[in-house]
Amino acid sequence: MAPTLVDAALGALVAAALLGPAFDRRSVAVVVAAAVVPDLDAVASLAVPGATNALGHTLLIPLAAGVVLYWDTAVRASSRLRARAGWRGVRVAWVALASFVVAGIGSDLFAGAGANLLYPLQDAYYVVDGRFVFSTQEGVVQTFVAAGGEGPGILPFESPGTTATYPIETWVNPDGRPGISIEVDREAHLVRSGWQLVVVAVAAATLGVRTLVGARIDEAIGVVETDEGTEVDR
Repeated sequence: MAPTLVDAALGALVAAALLGPAFDRRSVAVVVAAAVVPDLDAVASLAVPGATNALGHTLLIPLAAGVVLYWDTAVRASSRLRARAGWRGVRVAWVALASFVVAGIGSDLFAGAGANLLYPLQDAYYVVDGRFVFSTQEGVVQTFVAAGGEGPGILPFESPGTTATYPIETWVNPDGRPGISIEVDREAHLVRSGWQLVVVAVAAATLGVRTLVGARIDEAIGVVETDEGTEVDR
């Protein structure tokens, strides 16, 4: 699975891009936390067979959360979330949901060991890996999506196996199987490649600049927060 630090960095980039006027330390913390929550299924794998990248990486969780959030904020006559947390709470909730999907699940689906997207309805890990090129002889070639992808899955992506046949190693559970082995070597990877280091560095720099510049702009124009949003105090 992708290092948790990389998930957090991706979550920070999502926060910087989507929070808008709701950007502050607390909101960023919520969005980053949403990005790393899926990795907690590695802890569950100590007791639940095959839980890593399955229990917390299923799309059923954000789908259900999205339906509830949409119903409360867009369909319901009086939104409970908006009444308690205002426009800021609604914005942060949606961005946190996006972070859960993009940074928490997407990092393992596109650049990791894979994610069990439909667990427990359908047990199959998926990995989106391939190439997209233009060849002077073959034309446009893409290998990300293919009808009848390899493996047991029903989606058109490569499937390396199921929870029974495809154990995923983590720092918490190196062999991917239930039980705790004290003598086994454990390595906590912060980053595994150069591009991951770039992502972490860019996220740190983006948050720093976003915080500094945003604070100075708000101070210069006199931004005032209201229940409906932000206003410029002239």
